[in-house]
Amino acid sequence: MQQTPIRKELVDGAICDFGIQDFEKATIREVKSVAAYAEKESGVEFIKLEMGIPGLPASQVGVDAQVEALRAGIAHSYPDIQGYPALKAEASRFVKAFIGVDVAAEGCVPVCGSMQGTFAAFLTCSQADRRKDTVLFIDPGFPVQKMQLQVLGVKYETFDVYDYRGPRLGQKLEEYLSRGNVCAIVYSNPNNPSWICFNEDELKTIGGLAEKYDTIVMEDLAYFAMDFRKQLSTPFEPPFQATVARYTDNYMLFISGSKAFSYAGERIGVACIGDKLFHRHYADLDARYEGLPFGLVYSTRMLYALSSGTSHSAQYAMAAMLKAAADGTYDFRAEISVYGERARKMKDIFKRHGFYIVYDKDLDEDIADGFYFTIGYPGMTGGELAHELMYYGVSAICLVTTGSRQNGLRVCTSFVEDRQLEELDRRMAVFHENNPR
Repeated sequence: MQQTPIRKELVDGAICDFGIQDFEKATIREVKSVAAYAEKESGVEFIKLEMGIPGLPASQVGVDAQVEALRAGIAHSYPDIQGYPALKAEASRFVKAFIGVDVAAEGCVPVCGSMQGTFAAFLTCSQADRRKDTVLFIDPGFPVQKMQLQVLGVKYETFDVYDYRGPRLGQKLEEYLSRGNVCAIVYSNPNNPSWICFNEDELKTIGGLAEKYDTIVMEDLAYFAMDFRKQLSTPFEPPFQATVARYTDNYMLFISGSKAFSYAGERIGVACIGDKLFHRHYADLDARYEGLPFGLVYSTRMLYALSSGTSHSAQYAMAAMLKAAADGTYDFRAEISVYGERARKMKDIFKRHGFYIVYDKDLDEDIADGFYFTIGYPGMTGGELAHELMYYGVSAICLVTTGSRQNGLRVCTSFVEDRQLEELDRRMAVFHENNPR
């Protein structure tokens, strides 16, 4: 056995001191805390794979527009709860340019990041029809969304999509939808953490079943246009970002500034509600909210109660970024493509040293390289692997915390620097030697 970069006693003691009884269920924050402590005490730099935080500078287009708005005095004014008109118009245009569907500006509502957008959507969807009290997650997915439902006291169901791609997806969805209690279907595309991307046939299936069972689809586009296998950079020209919005009127799209524009710190995003859904009246919402349609309940009741609007200056930033992208003067994909390049290099390192990619295929096609990917190691559970890697100064979260039923870890590429790749290679070589399979 070769000596590990971090003493095992140091890591094990930290895990015990932080009160983590099962490392497989450790949260992102807990893993981060153990890594920070071990790094400080050992003096060995950790290669941090656990945090899904942008690792690039914020879009200069957005920064310039926000600074200009602040200097012009916008900070003294409350924002309109419906949103800055220019942002609403540019969001509608952006959706047309890069998704290829029409959604009216009135249905494009700024939110304090997709986190707030989905929280308000869970509130609205779960109150729309008292017979439908359950949210269905196509997992794996973003763990905090389930925490939001826990806070709200809303029921949810979930299944791991690993074994249900292609035609099997529809069969699995119908098992749940046929019960008549599902108010919303939730997934991200590309997916956090697996990086699977639903194809048009699968999205058509989801949309068709949403129509059949009158269920709202919440499509989280946090990693907008990050399927780097496709050329999605040219506005108003195909191919477009894949979406369920082509196949159902019952949709909400969540477009975040955090990853596509590296604008995470300003908590800005846009919820885009399909035109028919925006104007739809639900009897239960009518009775509770003075006859308001779905879209106005979402904005003038839920969002207003939560924050009475979204940061005024950040809306100017988002409007400028969306406009420049749709104008073709700002290629945001060129800036974020580094994530795909880094993922490819990191996958090669892990596979060279005995690891495998857990979610490795989109049906017959290799998974894209992007912001996340998943790894496993023969003979190890996710918890065992995550714990063991801590001895090598590598921190990551287990897939089980994302709703996956697979053994393995989520790897985030954003915080890894090019200079660390050689060190990752050396450490994983020692890991493989110490854990022969």
